[in-house]
Amino acid sequence: MRQSGILLHITSLPSPYGIGSMGAAAYGFIDFLRDGGQKCRQVLPLGPTGYGDSPYQSASAFGGNPYLIDLDILAAQGLLTAEEIAALFWGDDPEAVDYGAMYENRLPLLRKAFARFTPEEEYRAFLARAGFWLEDYVLFQALKEHFGGQPWSRWPEDIRLRDLEALARYGTLLSEQMDFHRFVQFEFFIQWEALRAYAHSQGIQIIGDVPLYPPLDSADVWANPHLFQLDENRRPIWASGVPPDYFSPEGQLWGNPIYDWERMEADGFAWWIRRIRWTGTLFDTVRIDHFRGLESYWAVPAEAQSAAEGQWRPGPGRAFVDAVKRDCGSMDFIAEDLGFLTPEVWALQKYTGWPGMKVLNFAFSPDGSSPYLPKKYERNAVCYTGTHDNMTLAQWTEEMTPEEQVFARQYLKLGETDSLPDGILRAGMASRANRFLCPMQDWLGLGPEARMNTPGLGEGWWRWRMLPGAADKALAEKIKVLTRRCGR
Repeated sequence: MRQSGILLHITSLPSPYGIGSMGAAAYGFIDFLRDGGQKCRQVLPLGPTGYGDSPYQSASAFGGNPYLIDLDILAAQGLLTAEEIAALFWGDDPEAVDYGAMYENRLPLLRKAFARFTPEEEYRAFLARAGFWLEDYVLFQALKEHFGGQPWSRWPEDIRLRDLEALARYGTLLSEQMDFHRFVQFEFFIQWEALRAYAHSQGIQIIGDVPLYPPLDSADVWANPHLFQLDENRRPIWASGVPPDYFSPEGQLWGNPIYDWERMEADGFAWWIRRIRWTGTLFDTVRIDHFRGLESYWAVPAEAQSAAEGQWRPGPGRAFVDAVKRDCGSMDFIAEDLGFLTPEVWALQKYTGWPGMKVLNFAFSPDGSSPYLPKKYERNAVCYTGTHDNMTLAQWTEEMTPEEQVFARQYLKLGETDSLPDGILRAGMASRANRFLCPMQDWLGLGPEARMNTPGLGEGWWRWRMLPGAADKALAEKIKVLTRRCGR
């Protein structure tokens, strides 16, 4: 089915409390999508973030981000008061998240809510459903607090190596902290499930991301060291990254530990299957981030200072895809097939049958050779104006070379006074790709101030927020008219 939607992460919604949440603005945005004739909404990973604030570097491949829990909903439940919420500083820029304020104030406020919480059957059902990942995660978070926020690689040896006696001892010592983190995850998932149910009631599907690698300092690596290429002291032997490419001339050294794919294949990729099944309870479509790493991945020696020192190694390929299709065959996927691509990566993407991504930000090289030109799309594809890692459409068209601008205008048959960003957006909507997704920044015509992330540049990203009232009825009508005209 031809459909279209909008990419907007939860954090980017307007809110009086410093960051977008699963509250009133989230429900209002679903209404905006409905009024605009859209059928889907894409979000970034929902996991708890740490240093750098990237949703792609989460302490859990399964858990939810406490910052996204809506405070007004907790107040309506009698767990917080309006005065307690208003007394705290949430930042002074309505267009940017103040992560420092989140770090200082959000969890202490949630602890007040926890002190008033009475467990009931819904809570116990959640613990039973999530227990396969939740228990390791809540102990991990309690231990991090106990050891002053240090990464698990610096904890005492007995608990770092998960000695059974140490696990039991700390489980008893930190039981109250663990209960708090169980409560936080319960509140997150109850709010998310309610929001998703509302989206479904309005005819909106949710697309979500699965990052390929968890970071070293995560509950996943600490609890499952045998699934990663670590030495006897649980230190990475190889680190993840990508070679020099469009995004970064020096390459990107992500630093995440790399899977022991042979070990994973031996048990049928059981950890991955559990992860994808859980993700499938949250989203209607799952986008596999860095899909090319499944065909072959860039491995950098752990002590290296540059991603350029890496080498290509074979990934799990068809064996992984076969396992996912066997155990999660009814789910809907998107393959994020961007980056350094080879015939082997294209072949694996074709083998999956999953739609790949066509990004208009890469389309208009003056020689006309780009595979991202709309006339080259197959139907089984998802077209984007850009992703969270790209410049906004307005910024990109401003920074095009004169040759690129001339080529783009000729290709799109635009007059001298026609808007180039609008022309590119219309071309994506009209393309033969079955699904078209546009970042909200591009519908709003925003420039560099609204860029979500620049890969490889460290801190200072993931902060953009939409102003209250920006997603108004006039914009919804404009989107609906173009959507209908293009048969979506």
